[in-house]
Amino acid sequence: MTNVSTDVNVVRKRGKEHEDAYRVLMAPHVTEKSTDFANKSKYIFKVYNTATKGEIKRAVESVYGVNVLDVKTLNVRRKKQRLGKTMGWVKGYKKAIVKIKEGQEIEVLPR
Repeated sequence: MTNVSTDVNVVRKRGKEHEDAYRVLMAPHVTEKSTDFANKSKYIFKVYNTATKGEIKRAVESVYGVNVLDVKTLNVRRKKQRLGKTMGWVKGYKKAIVKIKEGQEIEVLPR
C-alpha cells in the first residue's frame, strides 16, 4: 500500500512543478536571432519579471525535459510610442537565454 501512495505523491509533485513552470515562463521568443542561437543549443524565452535563474532552469527542465547548463537573463526596457498626439509606452519584459546540453533540442517551432 505504501508504494501506491508514494507513486501518487510523485505524480502530484511532478504536476505541481509543471504547473509552477508556467508561472515562470511566458513563451519562447521567436526571432531570426533566436533561431540562429538554437543552432548553438541556446534558446530564448520571455519570462516574468520576478523569475530567478534557478526558477527558470527548473521550469525549462520540467516542461521540455532537457538538461540546462546555463541561464542568462536580461531586462528589455520599455519604449516610448506615439499614437497621434498622445505619447504612450510599449511594456518592457525580461528575457532568459538558456543553454542546454549538446545533442538535445527544444521543439519551439515545428519544422
